[in-house]
Amino acid sequence: MKLTYDPRANVAYIYLQDKTTQVDTIQISEQMNVDIAPDGTIYGIELLNANQQLGGDSQGKLIVVNEALGETSEIKLAL
Repeated sequence: MKLTYDPRANVAYIYLQDKTTQVDTIQISEQMNVDIAPDGTIYGIELLNANQQLGGDSQGKLIVVNEALGETSEIKLAL
């Protein structure tokens, strides 16, 4: 899984797996799109207005925790 974030557009994309086939984009809401293959496999989730949806903390950071390894990473979000 990979998460990308573009602070200029305030858009994040969560890649659940590499796109190996043609996908359709389904608009879930005004702020979320899902890329899905004909067999139902979800390839990714696009988040518009990402800093709000990702729940950045009060300092404008997204904190990612790998609970298995006990590691924490921070991503600065646009305010």
